[in-house]
Amino acid sequence: MGKQIDKVIEAPFVKEMMEVTQNMWNNYWDERNGGNVSYLLEEDEVKKYLDPSNVVKTFSLDFPVKDLANRYFIVTGSGKYFKNVMNDPADTLAILKVASDGSSVDLLWGLENGAKPTSELPSHFMSHMARLKQDPNHRVIIHTHTTNVIAMTFVHDLSPKAFTKTLWQMCTECVVVFPEGVGVLPWMVPGTDKIGLETAKSMEEHRLVVWPHHGIFGAGESIDDAFGLIETAEKAAMVYMLVASHQGGIKQTITDQELLDLAEAFHVTANPKYM
Repeated sequence: MGKQIDKVIEAPFVKEMMEVTQNMWNNYWDERNGGNVSYLLEEDEVKKYLDPSNVVKTFSLDFPVKDLANRYFIVTGSGKYFKNVMNDPADTLAILKVASDGSSVDLLWGLENGAKPTSELPSHFMSHMARLKQDPNHRVIIHTHTTNVIAMTFVHDLSPKAFTKTLWQMCTECVVVFPEGVGVLPWMVPGTDKIGLETAKSMEEHRLVVWPHHGIFGAGESIDDAFGLIETAEKAAMVYMLVASHQGGIKQTITDQELLDLAEAFHVTANPKYM
């Protein structure tokens, strides 16, 4: 067993999970056991490092995910601290396979001390299904407690249009990085099917969904893609919190025409609903 664990830890996707969780903890985004990540893997990737027929444990799902049947994921564990992933991935991460009927997941590796996969697994799976319908190359969902995005939800209009427009106006690259804008949900209890369904619905149009007073969900085709997307929105929120609190307030910003010029120059289309 020890040799197999050592081999799995050498997998590129495990190393990516170790690095991204460390980066988020270093950014002060994921205190204690906050945040969760799920990464869709190909079967061939997994088979290089473990035997999928060796099932450690099975977890039932309250919300069936038939569209993800027989798919593989590496996810963070419930109650696990991001700061510990780098030093003990076998305790803090889990490699899962969704059952053929979508009603449960098999644990193939990880969670050595008896924990469960992230409590936000329903939200992650629902968002994966939504994004895969929009982008067949989609792979990653990250939920994290971005400090300035959370702060912004206390002082800013929470309509998706207003929130998006402000983020676009704070940093030149924002309209290029997320031209579709961001979704913003009303506050809801986390870890429930309700918030998962609403997040997935918003993910049909956006790769970023803000949970007010809580954090953000980001989707991407890779760990770097999803992390970079969140990082860009967080930087824009930080700029907003700095300038909005400055004596005299905001005196100038990127104009609508300048946003359109940026989008044209970088061959993207700024969501017309948010202009």
